[in-house]
Amino acid sequence: MTVYKGKCFCGAVEIAVDGEPVGAGYCHCGSCRSWSAGPVNAFTLWKADAVTVTKGKDNVGVFHKTGRSHRKWCRICGGHLFTDHPEWNLIDVYAATIPGFPFKAGVHVNYAESVLRMKDGLPKLKDFPAELGGTGETVPE
Repeated sequence: MTVYKGKCFCGAVEIAVDGEPVGAGYCHCGSCRSWSAGPVNAFTLWKADAVTVTKGKDNVGVFHKTGRSHRKWCRICGGHLFTDHPEWNLIDVYAATIPGFPFKAGVHVNYAESVLRMKDGLPKLKDFPAELGGTGETVPE
């Protein structure tokens, strides 16, 4: 299996992801934009058992505004690591956290909330795919 490694901003926390992600894309929701301090968040979704904290587990903090997203970050530098989505049994490892991963987006989610329109030919979902509890509806670029 292929292993991709990543770390927080200061290097106190290191992670590894094994195999291939379930999906990858861009999230445009207000929560992801606020958390990432950017107009869009590049995500990679992995099965929960594919993501491991390999160093600094005691330095990992967690914040969850809702039960759907448990956002993990380094307690030392504040660097964002990943978001655990327990109800889906998936973990969103931010694409920037695993720089060696060949990121290739397949979808935009929560595009109805977008503040940065991206004309890239990828599907634009109003919210989430139906299998993750969304409408699965697409919206125009």
